[in-house]
Amino acid sequence: MALNGFLEFFQKGKTFRPKKRFTQGTIRYSLHKQAQASLSSGINLRQVVTLPQGENMNDWLAVHVVDFFNRINLIYGTVSEFCTVNSCPTMSGGPRYEYLWADGVQYRKPTPLPAPKYIELLMDWVECQINNENLFPVSTDIPFPRSFVTLCRKILTRLFRVFVHVYIHHFDRIVSIGAEAHVNTCYKHFYYFVQEFELVSPKELEPLCEMTSRICKDT
Repeated sequence: MALNGFLEFFQKGKTFRPKKRFTQGTIRYSLHKQAQASLSSGINLRQVVTLPQGENMNDWLAVHVVDFFNRINLIYGTVSEFCTVNSCPTMSGGPRYEYLWADGVQYRKPTPLPAPKYIELLMDWVECQINNENLFPVSTDIPFPRSFVTLCRKILTRLFRVFVHVYIHHFDRIVSIGAEAHVNTCYKHFYYFVQEFELVSPKELEPLCEMTSRICKDT
């Protein structure tokens, strides 16, 4: 299933927050369009995520971090009304995994929170990072910060936790609206990307390892 179809499917439903867009005419806009064309062509997802020859790695990372943020917003938006303080009093991925929130500002120490609050804070934090032009520059005149790859690792690790929560606690809702194939395709794209560039640690990937072994079989 092409990811353009995925977007069309979910944009008919509830969106968690406004979509972050690339500025037309920029390098990142061109890379985004190139990546979308590859996805729509049905190319193997393992091949889609590889860095195009001659392109800057940081630009490629920036495009995908923003794109995954948008897609995961859409996925969570379809289940958010079912993810409540009562139904999800902890941000967990099953009984073995619980995520604590810390941002160094409002929550200085890792703090247990209900899943909807955790995800709200997580998405606010990611949105703040990608809208900060000192961290995600929109012009080639502004260099990427030295910590850019480290920041991308942190963002993608936190976004992965939304996948974990949705798959383990709300996948029945995804199935009920006929979106299983769309979500699986988005997950596979995310998984192959973070594996290609070693952006999420194996320990963080553990909660979905069994499912990943079943659906990520592209060679």
